[in-house]
Amino acid sequence: MTYLETIKQAEAEKKAIGHFNISNIEGFHAVIESARGLDLPVIIGVSEGERKFIGVKQVKALVDSAKAEGRPVWLNADHTYSFDGVKEVVDAGFDSVIFDGSNLELEENIKITKQCVDYAKDKNPDILIEGEIGYIGTSSKVLEEIPAEVVAAGKAAVTPEIAKQYVEATGVDLLSPAVGNIHGMLKHEHNPKLKIELIKEIRAAAGVPLVLHGGSGITDDDFRAAIVAGISLVHINTEIRVAFQNALKQTLQENPDEIAPYRLLAPAVSAMEAVITKRLKLFAGKNV
Repeated sequence: MTYLETIKQAEAEKKAIGHFNISNIEGFHAVIESARGLDLPVIIGVSEGERKFIGVKQVKALVDSAKAEGRPVWLNADHTYSFDGVKEVVDAGFDSVIFDGSNLELEENIKITKQCVDYAKDKNPDILIEGEIGYIGTSSKVLEEIPAEVVAAGKAAVTPEIAKQYVEATGVDLLSPAVGNIHGMLKHEHNPKLKIELIKEIRAAAGVPLVLHGGSGITDDDFRAAIVAGISLVHINTEIRVAFQNALKQTLQENPDEIAPYRLLAPAVSAMEAVITKRLKLFAGKNV
């Protein structure tokens, strides 16, 4: 089954595919082992910063190694902010890429997104191109409060009409709209509730599968409702980073004389696996 067919099947079954960002090989192992244990498809994402740290060719080789085992896993170039950035990952053979022009005026966002779509499809007709409308921030961090620029952007809500215009003008395969979600997660409370009815309306108008970014910090009930309303892919990053950091801190404190990286990092991998497994189960409609 192809990448797009897998997404459409998930949507038809009122499920979603989990997209998990990685920053190192430990994150890769956590994602792959979690998906393997549940026998579920999964998407590995790398942002521009993560790609720079791991290496574009290196992360492609890691995902190819999982594909060679028959795993339903795909590699996505997360938030990419320029045509040149999109071109790099398309040329490298990634399975999908997001051009994030959400902080641009709509006309400029459409213009660059269309340029990315045209180049990518000419290079590889099977690659999936995702576009983003509505600004939700850029940071995968633990936040004291919602950033002011996100609050300001939220006042100009994405509408079904804008979604339809954007998809038709660009030809994207996937759409990520701002529907109450934010990047990062709030320290002292759950993230804001999602606009479930808006998700349903945007999905009907856009005509392509929808992606939910900023999944960390969203309640389980909101996830379930959003998936039924039309979300087919969910991005998780901050929760994984928090699990990694907390486990590594504890291991270093409890083992001050240990110097073997694989011993220090093993608990962090297990902590990430626990988060990823829980989310995969939820998105697939399994008991958590």
